[in-house]
Amino acid sequence: MPADAAPAPVSAEALPLDADPVHTGAEPLWARLQLVEERVRHAVAVRRAADPDPDDPYRGQYLTPDAVARILDEPGGLGVPLHGPWEPPAGSVLHSLARSFGLSPLDLDLLLVAVAPDLDARFEPLYGYLNDDLTRRRPTVGLALELCGLAGASSARFRLAPGAPLIAGGLLEVTEPERPPLSRVLAVPDRVTGHLLGSDRPEARLAGVLGEAREDPTAEPAEIRRTAAAAGTGVGLVHLRSRGGDAAGLATAALRAAGLRPLVLDAVALARRPADVPELARIAALEARLTGAGVVLGPLEALPGEPAERARTLGALCAALRGTPLITHGNVGWAPEWAADTPVALTVPAPSPERQAARWRYALDEAAGDGSVAGDVEALAEAVAAHRLDSGQLRRAADVAVRTAALEGRPVRADDVRTAVRAQNGAGLDRLARRVEPGVGWDDLVLPPATHRRLRELAIRARHREQVLGQWRMRPGGGRGRGVIALFAGESGTGKTMSAEVVAADLGMDLYVVDLSTVVDKYIGETEKNLERIFTEASAVNAVLLFDEADAIFGKRSEVKDAHDRHANIESAYLLQRMESFDGIAVLTTNLRANLDEAFTRRLDVVADFPVPDSSQRLALWERCLGDRLPRAADLDLAFCADRFELAGGSIRACAVTAAYLAAESRSPLTMRQLVTAVAQEYRKLGRLILESEFGPYVAEAAGA
Repeated sequence: MPADAAPAPVSAEALPLDADPVHTGAEPLWARLQLVEERVRHAVAVRRAADPDPDDPYRGQYLTPDAVARILDEPGGLGVPLHGPWEPPAGSVLHSLARSFGLSPLDLDLLLVAVAPDLDARFEPLYGYLNDDLTRRRPTVGLALELCGLAGASSARFRLAPGAPLIAGGLLEVTEPERPPLSRVLAVPDRVTGHLLGSDRPEARLAGVLGEAREDPTAEPAEIRRTAAAAGTGVGLVHLRSRGGDAAGLATAALRAAGLRPLVLDAVALARRPADVPELARIAALEARLTGAGVVLGPLEALPGEPAERARTLGALCAALRGTPLITHGNVGWAPEWAADTPVALTVPAPSPERQAARWRYALDEAAGDGSVAGDVEALAEAVAAHRLDSGQLRRAADVAVRTAALEGRPVRADDVRTAVRAQNGAGLDRLARRVEPGVGWDDLVLPPATHRRLRELAIRARHREQVLGQWRMRPGGGRGRGVIALFAGESGTGKTMSAEVVAADLGMDLYVVDLSTVVDKYIGETEKNLERIFTEASAVNAVLLFDEADAIFGKRSEVKDAHDRHANIESAYLLQRMESFDGIAVLTTNLRANLDEAFTRRLDVVADFPVPDSSQRLALWERCLGDRLPRAADLDLAFCADRFELAGGSIRACAVTAAYLAAESRSPLTMRQLVTAVAQEYRKLGRLILESEFGPYVAEAAGA
């Protein structure tokens, strides 16, 4: 090898084009790397002086007999002098690295020897020359120790053992484990090299599982301080259980208050890669320690639901991140078997109406960008007050609402917000119930005043439950949820399902009608499992859950005479407990209220009776069902129909639709004859007799229908 083969002095000129050595604290790195260069020059000179044929082009590919004799006769080592202890300047990247990973000056020198080929490619052939093998262009353990002046200190090799700070922290990798310890090659991960050069870009393998760090702008300072203090105790493990509040935003704010960068791991993305979790945890731990970050992980309910799998995932993450502040969050509590350490558990309550309005104002202004959102933000927040939204859902809903309004060049309206919020619901409940997007309102209902008041009360309870049950704690203890349960009782066709749809529309929610065929199962225990899936999914979406013909599954418990009675009572007991812990909004409908168990009635928040409409209500129903688009003949007498035909609203609607088909076929306005024919067909469908006392002068047309 030529005498001038040593590298040119390294300097900050080798930094990436976008790096500033002053602001990245990299100047001491280059200064110390010059010392590594001097050591390499010295080692090359020593090796060259002892080499009988330094210009041999095949040097490093074979051993001559003379070389073997020289190796056996001469003492080992390159004679690199041991330099005195040194400390990197405060504020430099090396100082931060030493403090975060507990590195000694020797550790830093070993790291610099290993990283030199990544910073200056001319170190590669020199290391190949010093290794006496031109194919091994990285420093070995033995060479690194020699270049640090520790050729004879065998105990120093343990600075590169698996439990040593450099290796355990992930700053250095010892490769080729099949070789003897001193012949193993040292390599520095690319992320560590990038960090030394001032890059803050995380490793590519983390890209798919990193979430966006969003701080809750409305978080209470006391909550932030409390969470930050908890993250600074012990192993730094904190669990935030959300009761409707922005747990992820609070975790981010707490870490920043503690002077840490938030590193957000998306539990949904991690759940899709269970086999990669241990490696991703190791990479995340390295990233957090390199950048002085704390980790936010959640929501925990998105992790694999099977207990052993969830425990493996969280156990691997907590073990890798031990000592690094880790704040988990979710709607579920922490189970002790998930990890060896137990977190400090804190509850994040639902925001007050004022804070919720502030969250919406912030999200809408941020979505608009230029602060052009007009309108009453408090009224917009009130329109979706019954919804439980995490920070991500609220931001996405605000963005959609602003974009929808911008398309029409107008301010954001309540309908925009309601539609955007409904779009945040997942599809999990769609597999278990039939989704109905409400298309009716309060004006479409024809009900007695008392029933109407009960429906309004249901909407009020749903809209203000967080304030009454959460902040004011009007339902304490007993494991009770914050759900709102209503019973609609009345004959078929009296408007129970339509009323549930109206309440859902008023709350800005979808209506999910539970299909009993997907619930009831002949096998013992399966019905309860199906109901549990429905309740779990319903708690995770903002919707009104409707159990039509609820007495089929919420019936009375009976005296136990055989195994079937016993199982039926167990099923009812399960439902009693589950309804009490339900956090959503549910409506039960029944034709026979007496069929329901009295224990269910005690757990109901609202009971609305739906009587058969009287003549004035029937007239209003006829008018609304026929509408103003269907042409009417002069002989149409709706007052006669309302007075004579005692029909429920559902039957009146069926008659109106049948009559409309008859009018369409005749291509003429709707006549009284066609309407009476439709009523007669409905009577036959209901099994009722066609009497002259009801049909009067139209009995002949009805009998011939």
